[in-house]
Amino acid sequence: MDYLVQLLVSGLAVGLVYGFIGMGFAMIYRATGVVNFAQGELMMLVAYIGFTLVGAFKLGFWSLLLASIAVSMLAGLLVELLLIRPMLGQPVFSTVMVTIGLAVIIRSVVVLIWGADPMPLTTGLPTTPIRIGPAGIYPAQLYALCIMAAVVAALWLFFRYSRTGIAMRATANLQTTALLMGINVKRIFALSWALSAGLAAIAGVLVGVIYDLNPGMWLTGLRSFPAVILGGLDSVFGAALGGVLIGLVENLSEGYIGRGMKEIAGFVLILVVLMVRPYGLFGKAEIERV
Repeated sequence: MDYLVQLLVSGLAVGLVYGFIGMGFAMIYRATGVVNFAQGELMMLVAYIGFTLVGAFKLGFWSLLLASIAVSMLAGLLVELLLIRPMLGQPVFSTVMVTIGLAVIIRSVVVLIWGADPMPLTTGLPTTPIRIGPAGIYPAQLYALCIMAAVVAALWLFFRYSRTGIAMRATANLQTTALLMGINVKRIFALSWALSAGLAAIAGVLVGVIYDLNPGMWLTGLRSFPAVILGGLDSVFGAALGGVLIGLVENLSEGYIGRGMKEIAGFVLILVVLMVRPYGLFGKAEIERV
């Protein structure tokens, strides 16, 4: 029983990271219809930039988190302005290829600047596990749970009650109607990329603090992709839940079936779910974008 509880706790921690990255995928796809395959690489880049900021300014965890979000959102805006906006009106496949090219460039830049050796992201957080019943949970993992709850609540309030959030929902559902109502769709696209990058920053800091930095971090973005498919590509909150489910399934499958199952368990799960729910657990069957 203790082993099961520990697997669930560690799976939840991994799933929360998947959830943050998955929400970033869904944020961009819901607004623009484009899958950003550089999401994991952006997470990695911001985490390494955070490492540099910690070394230069001795930032604590919360200061690093806020600084990383600011840097990442600025990077997201620049990517949208310089690379994505010129692709408006082009086939979606072409835009997706731009994100793949960006991903490859970021991987090379990270190794070129910071090297290929693993690095600890030290922010002053305690490293002694907190005992909760039979399981131990690290403070950084507990912070991840609290941050996820706060982010989900903040996004729900933003989309529900703010004018900009309502405009983003309108653009996601009916772009043509949104344009006719005077909504600045280009600005909504830019905001979607910025928010998505901010979510990637949170994931990057958490991965760095919990697991250390390494140039293979971008694979976390790839492994989080089943989360957004499971929850629904157009469902931001579904992606968060999908991330948690994928993290739990991965840990349980490796713990009880064997090594190597962690890498494929998430993809097996989405194959099963998509046969029953082709648009994911919370996805919609059709979204008009033009």
